[in-house]
Amino acid sequence: MPSFSIVIPCFNAESTILQTLESLKAQSFSDWEAICVDDGSGDGTRDLISAAALVDPRVRLVGNPGKGPSHARNFGAALAVGEMIAFCDADDIWMPGKLAELAAIFADRKIDGAYGRIGFFNRDPRDATVFSTVPEGVLTVDQLLGENPVCTMSNITVRRDVFRQSRGFDLTMVHNEDLEWLIRLVGIGAQVVGVPTLHTMYRTSVGGLSTDLEAMLGGRSRAIETAARFGVRPSGRSHAIHHRYLARRALRLGGARTLALRHAIIGLAHSPAGFFSPLRRGALTLIGACASLVLPQNTSRSLFS
Repeated sequence: MPSFSIVIPCFNAESTILQTLESLKAQSFSDWEAICVDDGSGDGTRDLISAAALVDPRVRLVGNPGKGPSHARNFGAALAVGEMIAFCDADDIWMPGKLAELAAIFADRKIDGAYGRIGFFNRDPRDATVFSTVPEGVLTVDQLLGENPVCTMSNITVRRDVFRQSRGFDLTMVHNEDLEWLIRLVGIGAQVVGVPTLHTMYRTSVGGLSTDLEAMLGGRSRAIETAARFGVRPSGRSHAIHHRYLARRALRLGGARTLALRHAIIGLAHSPAGFFSPLRRGALTLIGACASLVLPQNTSRSLFS
C-alpha cells in the first residue's frame, strides 16, 4: 500500500487539474496514490483525470456528484489506503520535495499531522510574492482561532487513523469547515507540527467561497463553539489577529470602502498588542484600511491585491 493517499475534490476544474496532477507526479517521493473525487463536473474534468489515470495508475477517479467539497474529502478519505492522508485542491500546486519532507517528519510516530509554508499566486506560481509563516511548536486551538497558519486544506497531511478518530468534516458547514475540523483534530490531542519549508502554492480567486467575509465570520462562530467543547475560548489576541486577517482580505477584494477599516477597528478593540504582532503587518493593515477610504477603488484594489 502507498505511504500517502492524496484526496483531491474536483468540480469543473478542467483548466487547472492537469497542472495539479503534474505537481504530484513531479514529487521526489513517489509512493503515493491520488484519489480524485469528482463532484459532478459539467466540463472536461473527468475526461482529463481518466486520461491521466491511464498513463499513471497511481491516479484514480471516483464519483460523488453534487455533495460538496467536505463530503468529497470524507468520501475520498474513506477510500484511502495510505498510512497518511494528504489533501490537495484541484487548482493548487505542490512543491517537488513536499512528500519527501513529510515522509521524514512522519517517521516520528509522535507526530500526527504536518503542514508547511504556502505561496499565493494568481496565474503563474513563479509570480508569487506573498508567503505564509509557520509558528514554532505544535499547532494550538488558539492559533487556529487567530490567523490559521495551515491556511488551506492543500497544506495539511494527517495520519489516516487520526483522521478517522476526528470523524472528518462537518457536512452542515459551507464556510470555515476546514477550521472547525482542525480545531477538532487538535482538540482530541493530535500533535500537528509546522515546518518552515515552502510546500504548497495556493491559487487565489476573487470569486471563491473565501471572499464572503460575513459568511466566514459565521463559520468561525461555529468553530468557536467547537473550541469551547474542548475548554478553549479565543483570546483577545486571537480575535485581533483574525479581524486583522479579515481587514487584509477586504483590502485585496475591494468592495465596501469602510469594510477593511471596520475589521481593523474591531481587531484593535480586542487587543492592540495582538493586532500589531508583528508590528509591520498590523501597521500596514491599518494604513491600508485608512487609505482605502480616499483612494479610487480600482487603485486600491490594484495596490492591495
